[in-house]
Amino acid sequence: MGLTQSLTRKGRHRNLVLTLFSALVITTIAAPFLLFYLGRRAFGLLAVMPAVGFFWVLQQLTTGALRDGNQLAYDLDWMPAAHLTISLRMDALSALFSLIILGVGALVLLYCWGYFDHSRRRLALFGSQMVGFATAMYGLVISDNFLLLYVFWEITSLLSFLLVSYYGERASSRRSAQQALMVTVLGGLAMLVGITLLGRQTGEWSFSGIAATEDLANTPYLTVAIVLILCGALSKSAIAPAHFWLPGAMAAPTPVSAYLHSAAMVKAGIYLVARLAPSVHDISTWHLVVIPLGAFTMLLGGWMALKQRDLKLVLAYGTVSQLGFITAIIAIGSRETMQAGLALTFAHSLFKAALFMIVGAIDHSTGTRDIDKLAGLGKKKPALYILAILPAMSMAGIPPLLGFVSKEATLEAIMHEELLVGMPRNMLLVTVVVGSALTMAYALRFLWGAFSSKGQEEPSEAVANMHHIGPFLWIPPTVLTLLTIFFGLLPLPLSHGITQHLDNTFGAKHASELALWHGFTIPLLLSVVIIVAGSLLHWQRQALTKAQFTYPALGSADDSYDAVINALRQLSLRITASTQRGSLQFNLTVIFATLMVLPIVMLINGDITNVHMIVAENPWQAIAAVVIIIAAIAATVLDNRLSGVILVGVTGYALSFIFALHGAPDLALTQLLVETIIMVLFMLVLRRMPANTEWKQEPKTGRLRAWLAVGVGLAVTVVGMFAINARREEPISQYMPELAKEIGHGANTVNVLLVDLRAWDTFGEITVLIIAATGIASLIYRTQSFTRSSRRPTLQVTGRRWLAAGVESEKALNRSLMVDVSTRILFPSMMVLSLYFFFGGHNAPGGGFAGGLVAALALILRYLAGGREELDEALPLDGGRTMAVGLLLSLSAVITPMLLGYPPLTTGYTKVGVPLIGDVSLPSALIFDAGVYLIVVGLTLYVLSSLGAKLDEEEEMRKQRARDRARSLARRAKGKEATATAEKGHA
Repeated sequence: MGLTQSLTRKGRHRNLVLTLFSALVITTIAAPFLLFYLGRRAFGLLAVMPAVGFFWVLQQLTTGALRDGNQLAYDLDWMPAAHLTISLRMDALSALFSLIILGVGALVLLYCWGYFDHSRRRLALFGSQMVGFATAMYGLVISDNFLLLYVFWEITSLLSFLLVSYYGERASSRRSAQQALMVTVLGGLAMLVGITLLGRQTGEWSFSGIAATEDLANTPYLTVAIVLILCGALSKSAIAPAHFWLPGAMAAPTPVSAYLHSAAMVKAGIYLVARLAPSVHDISTWHLVVIPLGAFTMLLGGWMALKQRDLKLVLAYGTVSQLGFITAIIAIGSRETMQAGLALTFAHSLFKAALFMIVGAIDHSTGTRDIDKLAGLGKKKPALYILAILPAMSMAGIPPLLGFVSKEATLEAIMHEELLVGMPRNMLLVTVVVGSALTMAYALRFLWGAFSSKGQEEPSEAVANMHHIGPFLWIPPTVLTLLTIFFGLLPLPLSHGITQHLDNTFGAKHASELALWHGFTIPLLLSVVIIVAGSLLHWQRQALTKAQFTYPALGSADDSYDAVINALRQLSLRITASTQRGSLQFNLTVIFATLMVLPIVMLINGDITNVHMIVAENPWQAIAAVVIIIAAIAATVLDNRLSGVILVGVTGYALSFIFALHGAPDLALTQLLVETIIMVLFMLVLRRMPANTEWKQEPKTGRLRAWLAVGVGLAVTVVGMFAINARREEPISQYMPELAKEIGHGANTVNVLLVDLRAWDTFGEITVLIIAATGIASLIYRTQSFTRSSRRPTLQVTGRRWLAAGVESEKALNRSLMVDVSTRILFPSMMVLSLYFFFGGHNAPGGGFAGGLVAALALILRYLAGGREELDEALPLDGGRTMAVGLLLSLSAVITPMLLGYPPLTTGYTKVGVPLIGDVSLPSALIFDAGVYLIVVGLTLYVLSSLGAKLDEEEEMRKQRARDRARSLARRAKGKEATATAEKGHA
């Protein structure tokens, strides 16, 4: 009985890992709506879910649920052949980083309540991005699969770009956001290559698999894979030479800096190093890359912080320094250094997030972060001064705060580390001492710059006129500061949490715990040296200023980034200028020549010799081919644009006839409908152009084109013939009908293939269709609104009428009665046929695409008959929203199976008995097909509204302006004539 209850409880906790992630996703989706309707108060509601998650994770650590190698796991075999398995694992290390992500995230969201006073629309997007970032970071640290981690990795980069560019109207914010995105995404792409190489060589695509690999050091190309993975980790954590993006990202609002750039995003690289270090630290490349770069970054960031005059930049360069420090220590990979590094990570998250929040409160109340404009703030706000002193002193390593505990543990670990022998140990120890002295100096610089009087008796103007600091700007940094004090005085709870991870990774053994007092030791003496040296550096800050170069002695990484971007831009411009000369003829010639030459050369060098092809199986195919050839040749010699379009359409109709002869009615039907719609859309454009082409080509150019056309046609025919004969295995298509029946429950293989077996392809294609429609509308509407002015019938006409738009206008009176009658009769029939194709397409020719095309043709017919007024009356819906609804329907068919524990796009099936009809099959793929149907209809409405109605409207406006000008000229002429007559009579 007890064992059964234990197993049930463990399974429930495993599900809670996914439940917490799902709850965060739902909170992300709900965030914009809550903020839009509730305003800033919604930040308090949004903070609830991360806070609940924090306490749940804390419970797992405190109750020992993650001891002895235990972990909470959720696995879903999505695409195991491609190693895309959704594997979520929460062990002790994931739990420790989750506490930082969720705990600090909840406090930052609460802080946003008091910080922002912008419009609700702007805050809605910001709030969703902030919660989404917390969700992505939580997903990152619980991902066991390398590829899943990479997905969350890049999501954090994208959300960071959006958050840094919050003030998008500022050029500095746009540049900083682009810079952060470029650096972190480039590192992420390098990491992806490293992950792929590591997975291919070891056969393991998860952290747990790599940790269990015994002979990892002898894996081929391991060094290359490790270096590439480190490119992603180090660029994410702003380690030199990729350190420059973090200070630039201070253009973001202060809550973003307090969360992303001190507690969350920059910890992603540290997490990856901590996860891999125990497994790969014995590889020489690992230490040679990470430790020197981390140590150099610590010194570089600390030195740069001492010359900043912006409080956020002082903290930003301090963050760079601390990240280098933490990375170098964790990368050593031993039990003691891992303990010290994780303690440093927690301490840094607490004091740096608190300090950023304090700077945000100063900036929010005084309107400035400039040291030169802040004087007397400590006297005016002593409570804020005290609140700032504590985290700043923790950053500097002053007892009895957590920063001191973690730094002393680090010094002790380095001095007795067996993995560092001789000079490497001494050099790292000296670097840590010097870097910590710099930390002490810039901590004092921060306090002096923000709160001192700077020799002034009266406070500065910004301080004298400062606003009230609200409670939500006080509470979050106060909580973080209290935690810094608590864990400094009582570090054992934190030590026990870290020990769970150390025991799981290195084995359970007696080891030292974090403690405030270890007696009079060498690390304590070094701490005194650090404090004294840092204080002297701050005391002699004027002399130190003279030692700092105006331009960095080793060059500016930021300028190097600009130089690289400009060089790439110039290279791309030169390549584009040499290949894209603005001549359509030249570009097409190059493309067709390549298509003609390259495949033929490869075929000549190939080994396929048994080539044969059946020209035609019956005379009808030959007749259709002759029609295609004649129409194609005729289209090249005609000057009339409309006749050319019709002849090109004839080739498509003949091709659909060939499809029908081959027993492919779905393809024939689709080809027929698409050709018809394309012809109509071409006509909508061509009616605004001259009927005939004015340009005449020279006979010599015509002959060259003819030879090019013959060569391309021959090359395509030969390549197609070889492709037909190149098959060595049985075609997979022979299994499609059986799969369509068993998996998709449909007899129409083509439609089941589109909406079930290969629905991912279809989903991508309909997304591209929506993007294309938006692009077309953008070209036509430019900066005007896309939405239609009509949403319901606009003309109220009494009496009998053939079309809904009536006959009140002059244009309507001139319509052909035959066209009105034909449209009146054909439109209902076409809509019924459209619905028949939609519902019958799963087992007969048709489907959502074919049904949507028929409905589109019916709408085009109404438009051609009655113009845009008739289109508004026929379907008073906005094309963009119709496409959006269709995409959401298709997306629901993708996501719903996942919520039920099945792979995406899994088809459900049921039968419903209908009186007088019998059993009706209802596959869930019908929902996906309905989305396709609506997208096709919405696309047609969009195109008709832009290429049709909008161009009609602009043409009418042009004609009206012409008429107005003519009337104006007539009135002026008449007025002059009257004046002349009057003058003549007066004379």
